[in-house]
Amino acid sequence: MTPGVILLAATPIGDPADAPPRLRRALAEADVVAAEDTRRLRALAGRLGVHVSGRLLSFHEHNEHDRAPELVRAAQDGARVLVVSDAGMPSVSDPGYRLVRAATDAGVRVSVAPGPSAVLTALALSGLATDRFCFEGFVPRRAGDRARTLAALAQEPRTMIFFESPHRLAGTLADMAQAFGADRPGAVCRELTKTYEEVRRGPLAELAAWAHDGVRGEITVVVAGAPPVAARAEDHVEEVLALADGGARLKDAAATVAAQTGLGKRELYQAALARKG
Repeated sequence: MTPGVILLAATPIGDPADAPPRLRRALAEADVVAAEDTRRLRALAGRLGVHVSGRLLSFHEHNEHDRAPELVRAAQDGARVLVVSDAGMPSVSDPGYRLVRAATDAGVRVSVAPGPSAVLTALALSGLATDRFCFEGFVPRRAGDRARTLAALAQEPRTMIFFESPHRLAGTLADMAQAFGADRPGAVCRELTKTYEEVRRGPLAELAAWAHDGVRGEITVVVAGAPPVAARAEDHVEEVLALADGGARLKDAAATVAAQTGLGKRELYQAALARKG
């Protein structure tokens, strides 16, 4: 590690053998190691055969606000600061975001040692489209907030990735089936890279029924984006008529809206004539 830098390092999401060489070196070289759970970090270092000689600090969601300035000052003083979460990349649904903001505001260099990611691993295994996707983290725990959040995502065209706890999985999948449609394809990825890794694929309603009796382990849910809705001339007649009311010839107005929507000029023109009566 370079002195005076804060390094965000990904840790294995299951199998310790997935630990990248840079993580091993960083653990051995860091002057300060900020870990989400210090006991789990020591256990991981032991499995990797690495001795952590630097100062080990807890760094989690409840103390990030207070701990971030301390870590920034350490880097400003020339320390090699390593930040790790329990699994995966720090700051991705884990502590780290506030620290990166504080470090960049202070002119402290931040770097990354990439590695395992439950988000990308689940996406790759889901069998769903990977060209466009979004990560939504954990859905709200309260039923009303969860329903509103999912309703707002109902027309999201990108593949969506969520984290969820085992005891809330069945309810969340049922709510997703309600908000997105029972037949919307999804995948539940459980215990990724571990001995009992499992990927269950199918319509959301079927996944909810499968999860009803209980599921154990770390869970990542992947849901297909909303299918495209075919444009209809009737839905854009008001735009044509508004242009015509503004002084454009009806045929020209239809041509303008056709260019914007991909619909046919004649189809829009006839629909506008019919609306005018």
